[in-house]
Amino acid sequence: MRWLALILLLAGPAGADTVVAAGTIRSMSLIGPADVVLVEGDTPGALSDPVDAIGMEARVNLYPGRPIRAIDLQPPAVVNRNEIITLQYNQGGLLIVTEGRAMDRAGVGERLRVLNLASRTTVTATVVSVGLAEVTSGF
Repeated sequence: MRWLALILLLAGPAGADTVVAAGTIRSMSLIGPADVVLVEGDTPGALSDPVDAIGMEARVNLYPGRPIRAIDLQPPAVVNRNEIITLQYNQGGLLIVTEGRAMDRAGVGERLRVLNLASRTTVTATVVSVGLAEVTSGF
């Protein structure tokens, strides 16, 4: 009886599923409902709910039938490298707005380097929304 309990414990929860790629998903691609499928079996470290993958961006290439892990995904980028974006500096009632060229890709809440087109200096900013980043110092 003890062996049966040990085997059931090691086997994991009954009915556990693993999210796998339905086809090749290239890095920096947005994952849609048709890109993932559920397969029977529990894979340690892999996602178990497709909702956790849909709408995210692949950080690395994902191959068909391979389990998808949370570390393989990231929030989608809303600013692309070399994109012209709006830079804003808002401190103590002073609001300065100008254009900049993104030096990196980034999603909302991520920091990136931006070339201020007016002063030709590189500043670090935080992405606020699509095409908008906020500088906290060094404008």
